Amino acid sequence: MELRILKYFLMVAKEENITKAAKSLFITQPTLSRQLAQLEEELGVKLFTRSNHKILLTEDGKFLQRRAREILYLTEKTKKELSYDNEIVAGEISIGCGEFLGMNELSKLLSEFQEKYPNVKFDIYSGTAEDIIYRIEHGFLDMGLVFDYINKEKYKFIRLKQIEEWGLLVRKDHKLASNKFIYPEEIKKNR
Repeated sequence: MELRILKYFLMVAKEENITKAAKSLFITQPTLSRQLAQLEEELGVKLFTRSNHKILLTEDGKFLQRRAREILYLTEKTKKELSYDNEIVAGEISIGCGEFLGMNELSKLLSEFQEKYPNVKFDIYSGTAEDIIYRIEHGFLDMGLVFDYINKEKYKFIRLKQIEEWGLLVRKDHKLASNKFIYPEEIKKNR
């Protein structure tokens, strides 16, 4: 499976039309159709359902679309990382984070770092702790800021100074409404 063919596949998935995709790719429609047929044959699955003027992804096609994006992203990231001059601190650092107060501390750290190393760029990804950990393990993120318990033996980590406070909204007549503090165990007991 060639990267070029994955790019062709993604363009067809985007355009939902082989003729439009071929024009965008500057290749002929028969060439593109042949490449897609060869890809389906190579993978042993049907990637598209075809109608007169529209082409849609099958479930296998949707799976390949996700994987193709990941493969092409990692390919580009690798090329960038290998192209940087070793004498200069440069590159891109991908950071996953949730949307909470700890971002303030992270923002200050990133700003200070970028003043010292202006050729370093940051790519911030917002997601859940589970999603961020998955992306770290699969090489899409370099680090993550999560508000969750993690396997301390598996990851290197530091705790931020920022203390997060969360609230719980309940009706005024609910048992928990009069509590000054609410702990997770109480929520489980009072569902």
